[in-house]
Amino acid sequence: MKNVLVVCTGNVCRSPMAKALIRREIENRNLAEQVHVDSAGTYAVVGHPASEGSVNAMAQRGLDINDHRARQLTADLVENADLIVVMEEKHRRSIFVTWPRAIAKTLLLSELSGDHAEIADPYGREQWEYDETAVIIEGYVQRGMTTLLERLGISFEA
Repeated sequence: MKNVLVVCTGNVCRSPMAKALIRREIENRNLAEQVHVDSAGTYAVVGHPASEGSVNAMAQRGLDINDHRARQLTADLVENADLIVVMEEKHRRSIFVTWPRAIAKTLLLSELSGDHAEIADPYGREQWEYDETAVIIEGYVQRGMTTLLERLGISFEA
């Protein structure tokens, strides 16, 4: 089993959305028994549910993230991850400072699709901003899935 860890700041907006979207793509490829996807935050308020805006944005895509609860990034999560996907450079730096060896397996979500862009945090903003963030994340997940699987060493036939 390969482990993908998705990281943002609070683990209530972007990373729960990305986790759900990556899981959907993994399931669509019948790879759920080969890839586990989890999420955490660099400054998580442990136990908090996903933000309402994120829940709504995922519901529009048929994904239910109501059971999500925020978790703090830990050494065990970092060490057990085969690939760490972050939303901003500050998340990558935070991982590097604490776990320098993890830098080789840490990428911006956008880098999976050949881009180099940060995904802004919609926390506390209007629903349309959550929806816009979800569109961005979904696009990067869809365009980057082949690279994600390659990074995990999983071959997949379309």
